Amino acid sequence: MSEAEIGLIGLGTMGSNLALNIAEKGHKVAVWNRTASRMKSFVGNAGDLAENIVACDTLEDLMQAIRPPRPVILMVPAGDPVDQQIDALRPLAGMGDIIIDGGNANFHDTERRVKELEESGIVLVGMGVSGGEDGARNGPSIMVGSDKAAWQRIETIVTDIAAKYEGEPCAAWLGPGGAGHLVKTIHNGIEYADMQMIAEVYGILRDGPGLGAEEISSIFTRWNDGRLNSYLIEITAEVLATADPDSSVPLVDVIQDKAGQKGTGRWSVIEAAMLGVPATCIEAAVAARSLSSLKREREYASRRYPQAPRQQSVSTGDLVAELEGALLAGKIAAYAQGFAIMRAASDKYGWDLPMATIARIWRAGCIIRSQLLDSIAKAYDAKPKTANLMVAPSFVDILLPAHLALRVTAGRAALQGLPAPALSAALAYFDSYRQARGTANLIQGQRDFFGAHGFEKIGSRGQKHGPWAERTGKNKV
Repeated sequence: MSEAEIGLIGLGTMGSNLALNIAEKGHKVAVWNRTASRMKSFVGNAGDLAENIVACDTLEDLMQAIRPPRPVILMVPAGDPVDQQIDALRPLAGMGDIIIDGGNANFHDTERRVKELEESGIVLVGMGVSGGEDGARNGPSIMVGSDKAAWQRIETIVTDIAAKYEGEPCAAWLGPGGAGHLVKTIHNGIEYADMQMIAEVYGILRDGPGLGAEEISSIFTRWNDGRLNSYLIEITAEVLATADPDSSVPLVDVIQDKAGQKGTGRWSVIEAAMLGVPATCIEAAVAARSLSSLKREREYASRRYPQAPRQQSVSTGDLVAELEGALLAGKIAAYAQGFAIMRAASDKYGWDLPMATIARIWRAGCIIRSQLLDSIAKAYDAKPKTANLMVAPSFVDILLPAHLALRVTAGRAALQGLPAPALSAALAYFDSYRQARGTANLIQGQRDFFGAHGFEKIGSRGQKHGPWAERTGKNKV
């Protein structure tokens, strides 16, 4: 008997919590997991929510348990496991049934899967879910890419389980095909940059004036009460304040300085490069994680080069104030780059991504939620085709003083040998973007000299060549 409204495959941490979230919101969910013992344990621990959970022994049972047209959420690892699960469902699904990929998929894979399923009449939905384990259980930010009919079939469930910001669900249909997964990828790219900048500020405070983890925690706690208010600032303060249960020293002091990554940051950088959009803050953050993994090489290099002098020429209070402004400016640059990538992707793929809506559904539930997102939404409401957030009037007002703090911070870090790649990249991006006449004229001259690529001359039309063509045998002016 078909009694469930939706199905879910994959009862790992995210899948289990999402299923409980669905059940708690009053929707009956059918579940299946490849490992039967995990499913049995999940249902056994569901308590009163078990009455809204239909445990299925087989995929056939799962499909029979859902009311048509049947939506099924896949919460399995990205890549081949998704394709394998789709292949297993294909002979069991019928016209109009909906497969929802709720993982961190590369949006190009989502676009491919949509096309592969079209002839069978099965609809694929790419659903980006942000918020981690807690978000999945209590309300994530959800970014959906699909055809409109599929969205209408799942909209009530998706908006019910999503985080709420002042009563408004942090979930939306963003466009067809891979639109939702592209937005989730860029969300993660911004997340990489934000986390890296926070870590750089922590490093400056730790290795400059030599503050301890608890002192730095207090600084982040104060910042979270002000203009830097955000989830990442909040948890940074908590991480720094946590003691290691084994040694009682600050836990952060005994964690290896090697950062992991699962691919979405790299995908952001690759997509930005393919679209011709500068994403230097995100690039720096991805590179910093890669560099962090070279622990032995870094230790060897540290013994070969003396440390730069780290005299403190400013009071700790002034330093903290400068770092607050620098982090604010850097965060804006990262958001600006992320939204610029999405704007370029929207233009290329004809998605018409709603930028203000994206900012709004990131205000709660997701990892990069911050008070800045309200201002971003308002900026796009006022001018939907804003070329770059850094030129939106409200952000110009913030950046005019904040970029000075970023400038001082990047300079001081460089002089003291304190690595700040993402903050430095943010400054270079800001300076390059506001430079009316840059230095690419020389690059064009070089390209023409060695490759006869041509250039445009100020005040004239058409491609020109330099007089060096006479010597190189290439085209003349």
